[in-house]
Amino acid sequence: QVQVVESGGGLVHPGGSLRLSCAASGFTGGSYAMEWYRQISGQERELVAAITSSGSATNIADSVKDRFAISIERAKNTAYLQMNSLKSEDTGDYICNVRYYGKNYWGQGTQVTVSS
Repeated sequence: QVQVVESGGGLVHPGGSLRLSCAASGFTGGSYAMEWYRQISGQERELVAAITSSGSATNIADSVKDRFAISIERAKNTAYLQMNSLKSEDTGDYICNVRYYGKNYWGQGTQVTVSS
């Protein structure tokens, strides 16, 4: 069973940065993809970024493309979401999903609050 754990959320001032981590375990070989979603109050869950386990393919939502970046450390099965120039509208719950052999494995999420 794949397990997914996020970390790195917290309170940050507008203009600040955070790096979120998504650590997964329980793989039995093969490739996977890691995705970061965010759930902002009153809005639908939004796919923010995605990366393949090899790191060869990434996708960043247009809404954050100039501020966020995704990377992966395959040896640790950990993906990172680097968030820069944070805005109040980035406040929300950031949730990692791992796609592995056609199944989705969700983490519990980590809260990001951008406020002065």
